[in-house]
Amino acid sequence: MSLTLHWLVFSLYLSSSVHSLDNFSYHSLDTFLQDFAFRALVRHRPRTGALYKASLPAHLSGMEVSIVRIRSRTLWKKGANLSSFQIPSRTVPVPHVRRLAIVYQNLGNWSSHYYRVSGYSLITSVVGFMVFDASNTRENSLRSISLDTIGKPITIHFSNLKYPDGMNSAAARCADFNTNGTVHFSDTILPNVCYTSDEGHFSVLVRLKRKRRPWYPWVIGVVLGFSGLVLTGYFGLVFIRLSKTKRIQAMERQADEGVNFDSRWVGSSKMPSATVIRTQPVLENVDFP
Repeated sequence: MSLTLHWLVFSLYLSSSVHSLDNFSYHSLDTFLQDFAFRALVRHRPRTGALYKASLPAHLSGMEVSIVRIRSRTLWKKGANLSSFQIPSRTVPVPHVRRLAIVYQNLGNWSSHYYRVSGYSLITSVVGFMVFDASNTRENSLRSISLDTIGKPITIHFSNLKYPDGMNSAAARCADFNTNGTVHFSDTILPNVCYTSDEGHFSVLVRLKRKRRPWYPWVIGVVLGFSGLVLTGYFGLVFIRLSKTKRIQAMERQADEGVNFDSRWVGSSKMPSATVIRTQPVLENVDFP
């Protein structure tokens, strides 16, 4: 009865959360998808080692979420194969639990919506997995745990990897998206294989090519700028000369209007000439004989 009540409350929570997906961060998205994965466990009465695919809402088409519950001793002896991930043998859960649940995610065409790296482009879907304590599946939420592979790598296979035209595996980088928002890059050893040592989200990226701008707009700009500078200088000189000529003409006009002088030709130049009037001498002493 309590399990049914919990399931009813959980279903109401999911139905109210579906409509706010567009505002999710990738942290909220993880929690959202984990809830659907746990729902698959409750619905199927899970068998250990069986993989169950979660049913997602129609507007999340393109994503894939599945969950498997395994014993820790089986993980130690055989490891685990989960879609894109291959966990090596002699792996132990930390802290130790009897059973663990592994949730697998493939974001498909939603990958670039939640995971973006400046200057790079995703060429595969973002895939990820998380590990939980599944010793008691009747609990409302499962406790998150981690894995210790004792130095062995977890292999990630990207089956949908396609390189852009003109690129090969040498240009590709494995990307590990950390929960704090940072990205750790590593080289691809094989064309479609990356490695990790812990849970998380992963993809393959290539650096975006910078578009080369054509050279001729720069040449045209320089020529037009230089031409504009020359024309500005030329018209500036013309304006200065015109201003000087007008100023001289104004001065000559004022001089002509003030005093009338006779003109006289000196060589080839016409120059003003005034009438010569000598001042008559005046004697200081009129009694001088």
